Amino acid sequence: MEIIKTNIEGVVIIEPRIFKDDRGYFFESFSQREFEEKVCKTTFVQDNESKSSYGVLRGLHFQKPPFAQSKLVRVIKGVVLDVAVDIRKGSPTFGQYVSVELTGENHRQFFIPRGFAHGFSVLSEEVIFQYKCDNFYSPQSEGAIAWNDPDLNIDWRIPAEKVVLSEKDSKHPRLKDWQNVF
Repeated sequence: MEIIKTNIEGVVIIEPRIFKDDRGYFFESFSQREFEEKVCKTTFVQDNESKSSYGVLRGLHFQKPPFAQSKLVRVIKGVVLDVAVDIRKGSPTFGQYVSVELTGENHRQFFIPRGFAHGFSVLSEEVIFQYKCDNFYSPQSEGAIAWNDPDLNIDWRIPAEKVVLSEKDSKHPRLKDWQNVF
């Protein structure tokens, strides 16, 4: 796997080595040993999958300590714009974000460390999205930031009138309204 560093320390894009022939393709989607050598030491304890259609925007979600989560995300089918926002108070990149297009064709993965809010927008007709978490989900520790926070100014690459949100995701506060999350 090739590791592509981003402008925020610890947030990386992972490009797998893909072997193609006339039968199709093969790639190793995860190796604990290689991940620890090239990214960081962690143990993933939960895998999740979602299916969404064009315009769906999920996020920007995070888990508050002590239930914070790192995530390793990828797309099985379709196209998303995936976003990680630094919400670590005191971080030199607080309030900044990294975005990457993940597709079923490019097989890229995106690693989001603890201390980041995460979200994605669906750019294709349908998407199947998978992610690994290094801590178990804890409903009482949920946190989220408004997807359209003007201070973040994220271009989700979907017209605002076509964005499809859950009721919960339509009511999140702005980042500046959170106090001492991380």
